[in-house]
Amino acid sequence: MIRVAAVMAVGYVLGAKAGRRRYEQLAGTFRAVTGSPATKAVLDAGRRRIADRVSPDPTMTTLTPIDTQTSVWQPGADNR
Repeated sequence: MIRVAAVMAVGYVLGAKAGRRRYEQLAGTFRAVTGSPATKAVLDAGRRRIADRVSPDPTMTTLTPIDTQTSVWQPGADNR
């Protein structure tokens, strides 16, 4: 808790010294980078890889489809 308060205090002091113009510049750059479709794709892929590694559920494999609109899934032991 003290660490969070210290980080917030340092951020406030540095932000006050840099001024509003610098804040707007940093915020605009952040929004441009995080709004990019390429960045979103990389972040989503990373999140999926992490989720696959930490998931306690077994991975699912496709079995023979029942019809064109239905698929049957079974826990499998494919490479993680």
